[in-house]
Amino acid sequence: MTVQDLTRRIVKLEQTVADMVQPPPRTGIWYLSRAGQFKNDPVYDEIVARGRAHRNSLRPKPRNKKR
Repeated sequence: MTVQDLTRRIVKLEQTVADMVQPPPRTGIWYLSRAGQFKNDPVYDEIVARGRAHRNSLRPKPRNKKR
């Protein structure tokens, strides 16, 4: 194998690695492709309910009015 062959192989490998590292280009509005992904999923509904309950538990309790 000649030096030129090795150089070509290294350049090709470097380009392949660079392509693997780079994220794919974003096209359009990304969240539209995810919309409805968890529709009718009972596990996701449970996650949402528990998150809401946790956020509500962090809110201060209302004070009782003095008469």
